[in-house]
Amino acid sequence: MRCQYCNCSESKVIDSRPTEESNAIRRRRECCGCGRRFTTYEKIEQLPLMVVKRDGRREVFDAQKIRSGVLHACEKLPVSAKQIEEVCARVEQSAYQAKDGEISTQQIGDMVMLELKKLNDVAYVRFAAVYRKFTDLATFMGELQKLLDENQRQAVSGETN
Repeated sequence: MRCQYCNCSESKVIDSRPTEESNAIRRRRECCGCGRRFTTYEKIEQLPLMVVKRDGRREVFDAQKIRSGVLHACEKLPVSAKQIEEVCARVEQSAYQAKDGEISTQQIGDMVMLELKKLNDVAYVRFAAVYRKFTDLATFMGELQKLLDENQRQAVSGETN
């Protein structure tokens, strides 16, 4: 690391600790040339994850698109910002575990739907309506009926979300 003050290439690490998100290491350094201190961050270099669209096109994964969809689905519902961030983080982490560095939009959508189903039924149905492109009331009602049937089975068997 070159010192930002004197451009000396030698420094020593004074302190090293993970960042709050634990996705990088923060290092406090002291320049061997001028003695001034500065901070550096060390992060894992992530290879780009490619998303395969329905029409076969590929684009770089953008976690903001997931966040936007989840925020829209949870709008005006009793879902906290922390819960939304946790859903998005789980989906993003799962997406990066894809083999060959590629994942389909269908796989991402299914992961989001699974997470929203556990979080809030209304958010799940809102997301499903857009994601599955419901074109008529019958398709929409069919999805609602599946959700109601599942909730009833869980109530009878004593399961909880």
